[in-house]
Amino acid sequence: MVAGRSRHRSSGLTVGALTIVGLGPAGADRLPAVTRALLDDPATTVIVRTLVHPAASDLAAARHIVSCDDLYDTLPDFEAVYAAIVERVLATAASGPTVYAVPGNAAVGERTVSLLQAEAAASGIDVDVVPGESFLDLVFAATGIDPIERGVQVLDGRNLPDPLPLHLPTVVTQVDGPLVLAEVVSILARVLPDTTPVVFLDALGSVDERVISTNLGTVGAEHPGPRTTLVVDPPPAGWHGLVATNRLLRAQCPWDREQTHHSLVAHLVEETYETVEALHRLPAEAPAGDVDHVAYAALEEELGDLLLQVVFHATLAEEAGAFDVETVAEGIRRKLVHRHPHVFGEVAADTADEVRANWDAIKAAENPRASLMDDVPAALPAIERADRMQRRAASVGFDWPDAAPVLAKLDEEVAELVEALEREPRRVADEMGDVLFSVVNLARHLGVGPELALRGAAQRFETRFREVERLAGKQGRRLEEMSLAEMDALWDRAKDAGA
Repeated sequence: MVAGRSRHRSSGLTVGALTIVGLGPAGADRLPAVTRALLDDPATTVIVRTLVHPAASDLAAARHIVSCDDLYDTLPDFEAVYAAIVERVLATAASGPTVYAVPGNAAVGERTVSLLQAEAAASGIDVDVVPGESFLDLVFAATGIDPIERGVQVLDGRNLPDPLPLHLPTVVTQVDGPLVLAEVVSILARVLPDTTPVVFLDALGSVDERVISTNLGTVGAEHPGPRTTLVVDPPPAGWHGLVATNRLLRAQCPWDREQTHHSLVAHLVEETYETVEALHRLPAEAPAGDVDHVAYAALEEELGDLLLQVVFHATLAEEAGAFDVETVAEGIRRKLVHRHPHVFGEVAADTADEVRANWDAIKAAENPRASLMDDVPAALPAIERADRMQRRAASVGFDWPDAAPVLAKLDEEVAELVEALEREPRRVADEMGDVLFSVVNLARHLGVGPELALRGAAQRFETRFREVERLAGKQGRRLEEMSLAEMDALWDRAKDAGA
């Protein structure tokens, strides 16, 4: 026999210094004879994680047991409770044969079991595990879900994943209080309508079990207990729902079927600019400061439209056998990890400038350039492309030291434009381009985004011009009937009024 083990006469099982058993989903009457014999053995000390379970309560009525409920009442969080339970169980096991009993299946969803196994191995204590009946078996029987045929996911109601995938029948367990139930419902309601069917399950396997078919909007009417579970089986929603819907439309919608990568380019550009416009409606300090819910609602919609373009192109690429949306996501994830060694590796980078320098160095090693001007997209808006090219040149020191010489260069370019207007009209477009290029350079040295600055100026012009139109209308006049001096006077009034 193995040292430290004894033979249990009733069951024939080898009982080590520590045996972990699952109490199943309900009362002791459902326990297998082998498990019951282990728990009834007077030579063992029995510790239960909690008495808030029917089988544990039945056992406490039949013999002396040690409960860990006192730890839940005195310690600040679950991790501290679990650590204290492990310490208590191992200390008891060091003194003699010990049975530690947990609700349900000891091999499913029991953090203390995995911790005990690791600590016991490190301490040289033998551990046997008798899993027990899982509440999931009763869940599948009550709901008709076949976990093999359709797949299933089991989530902890106290720690739902973010983002929450809802593409499979979903079992949300440990919904053991009104606050947890409210939080679970709130998270589900972000992507599911109130009419979504929900099965409320409580005390499965007991005489007082509840199996209630309801919906997401009214599920809070049922009072949860320590053994409450929710089951949701919606059509794919959120990210998975978007991908599935796009694929369905591609297969069945005449317009979607006609699209190609090239035909969608105009839509991609349009949605990009509409997203940019929505971003500019946010306060300059966003996400800091007060939340503008109206502006964020508009941004949410535009980001959805833009995301659809990404998914659509990935769907077309999947048809071609090139890649799919999952490989797109995984590709950018790997790139982010590789280019952030200060987060995922050992490289030190304490400032944004250091991060940017590391990024550029890694990118250059990945894709060696013949010129720093390589891979600056020609399709970028001209202002953005000019800014990007200037920053590339500045990265190797080809730059003015500060804004003063840039201002002088701008004056020089304006003078050349004036000269071209007077002497060589064919050079006007080129000289005008040089002026604009110098303006972008000046904005960069002043720490001002040229695109943002120009957008702001355009918005101010629009606001003031609309006010000029309004003021003219109040006078019963049309702008076409007014002189430039009269319109300029209205412009000054609009500007003085803060328009």
